Amino acid sequence: MKQSFDKILLTDVIVLSVVGIVMVYAASAYTAMVRFHDPFYFLKKELIFFMIGIAGMLITANVNYVHLRWMVFPVLIFCLFLMILVLIPGIGIEAGGARRWLSAGMLTFQPSEPAKFGLVIYIAYSLMRKQDKIRDFAYGFVPYVVIMGIFFMLMMLQPDFGTAVSLAAVILMMLFMAGTRIRYLLGLFLVSIPLLYVMIMSEDYRRERFMAFCDPWKDASGAGFQIIQSFLAIGSGGLTGVGLGEGKQEFLFLPEPHTDFIFAVIGEQLGFIGALLVVAAFALFFYRGMLISIRSVDPFGRYLSLGLTAMISIQALVNFGVVVGLLPTKGLTLPLISYGGSSLVMTLAGAGILLNISKWTRVT
Repeated sequence: MKQSFDKILLTDVIVLSVVGIVMVYAASAYTAMVRFHDPFYFLKKELIFFMIGIAGMLITANVNYVHLRWMVFPVLIFCLFLMILVLIPGIGIEAGGARRWLSAGMLTFQPSEPAKFGLVIYIAYSLMRKQDKIRDFAYGFVPYVVIMGIFFMLMMLQPDFGTAVSLAAVILMMLFMAGTRIRYLLGLFLVSIPLLYVMIMSEDYRRERFMAFCDPWKDASGAGFQIIQSFLAIGSGGLTGVGLGEGKQEFLFLPEPHTDFIFAVIGEQLGFIGALLVVAAFALFFYRGMLISIRSVDPFGRYLSLGLTAMISIQALVNFGVVVGLLPTKGLTLPLISYGGSSLVMTLAGAGILLNISKWTRVT
């Protein structure tokens, strides 16, 4: 029976987004002034992305999510087309040794962001149709490994190792929750370990990041510089922080403080309490998303809400782990918080789908 959407989830998403806007400005003002002679440069762009994202969330929250079933294959093919298009020299925008962006007028976007959502929608739809055969190896497991492998390799060619691995984790979680035999998943995991090792060690920058994770002080001015600055930022914040906008790490010490390592800036300026509240907000998002999934009235809504919740939550968890030194540097942003138009717009649109599904559940 249709009811009101999950107001707790909506409030949580809006609060995280507003915190993100404030922290993007606090972390980027000095960098923007130095690079573009405008301290509001990143803030203004983030506000534009936020408004686009809110518009997208309003649409996805009010258009019945079941209509996505009829869009599954066109969306998947379009996302695949974008992932190939970005790799073509002269079309894909290259920066920092990676070709991950496409231009859309005055704005740029990452095809990997809509691709993540497109693939989750496809997997959810496919799991709905294969419920009775999901435990079959050839029919209920191999096709997912193939489609996951195609997108994984396209992301690796950009290269975007962090997004590829996190997306694979989301899909495997969806398969596990759908009832795929554990021995299939465990076998895939064991086979993947040496492959991931080769991928890490075959590229100098990945190998350096991994070695810096093991001992960042061994190359303190090189590969370990960013994580050491992150430690300094978090450590200097103490319990309550040095004050909003009063941090030191964003003065060109911590590289790109408004993107991948914005959580370190939160730790410095808002302290342990502020950082803990952000973590708690994401934990609440995960809880409400999983509650929506468990109480969804149909398999498609159940798997779709599971995939969207896992995708956003796993990315946040990885970002936290990287910033505090529990994981090697991956280059993943903190959803809703970090600067980044593609991520913010797609995450808000995904949150809208979750809100839409919640209308058809008995979430209390």
